Amino acid sequence: MLIERAGVVAVIGRPNAGKSTLVNRLCGEKVAIVTPKPQTTRLRLCAVRNRPPVQTALIDTPGFHTPRTKLGRMMVRTVRESVHGVDAAVLVIEPVPSAGDIERDLIAQCKRADFPFYLAINKIDTLPREKLLPVIAAYQDEAKFSAILPLSARTGDGVEALAALLEKEMPPSPALFPEGMVTDQTDRVLVAETVREKLLICLDDEVPHGAAVTVERLGERKDGLVEIEAVVTCEKESHKGIVIGKRGAMLKKIGSLARAELEEMYDGPVFLKLWVRVREGWRDNEGQLRNFGFRP
Repeated sequence: MLIERAGVVAVIGRPNAGKSTLVNRLCGEKVAIVTPKPQTTRLRLCAVRNRPPVQTALIDTPGFHTPRTKLGRMMVRTVRESVHGVDAAVLVIEPVPSAGDIERDLIAQCKRADFPFYLAINKIDTLPREKLLPVIAAYQDEAKFSAILPLSARTGDGVEALAALLEKEMPPSPALFPEGMVTDQTDRVLVAETVREKLLICLDDEVPHGAAVTVERLGERKDGLVEIEAVVTCEKESHKGIVIGKRGAMLKKIGSLARAELEEMYDGPVFLKLWVRVREGWRDNEGQLRNFGFRP
């Protein structure tokens, strides 16, 4: 694989704008978890798009929001840090004909950084094309973007047009990541995030946002069976009961969905054991945040 140009692109926006779906689509593989619920992404994740002679490293960031916990403040700081030292940025928005305070804050950060930044108007499959004109007009008044591109990360419509523009921004450089590498995340992180995705999908809003997943054991037996033990940590005792469900039905459902995806990931059988515990108020506890791999 001959790479002649390579660089880094930050993908930013408010929660639920579709950043992770766009990163996955650009990468060509699912490397970031995706759910309909806001604040799904907690970690800064790098996905690698290899299209020789260009390699593009895409930084998927948490949704920019007004934080209410130490975890939330950590997520917002991660976004602010992610727009430093990159070669370009993409602000992902929903097709709403007005910029909010969050978008204006992110635009101001990009202006100060002085790099090419693009506006991706996502979810165009959800409205008639003529309704895009007021959205474009509203954002043209906010900033001079390198380009404004309507697209649908879900269907792929317009995504390759954005990719082509980003590739032109990548500077002369050898590959930043080795051939075959699609993300900088470890297997343990990918497994934990897969389980957390299923939590978000299966449970009501309050519970999964107060849950974290850690992988206690990950190994492969001689017969090829991958054995995984993971712990779901909840903030409240009442949440633990909800996660487990009546006679363990909810935890079994979460585990079954996660195992099916993990078997695709490992291309073979997976044994997944889930445990549930309680750590009151962990999202506001610096020690607990560090235990979960966050930097409060």
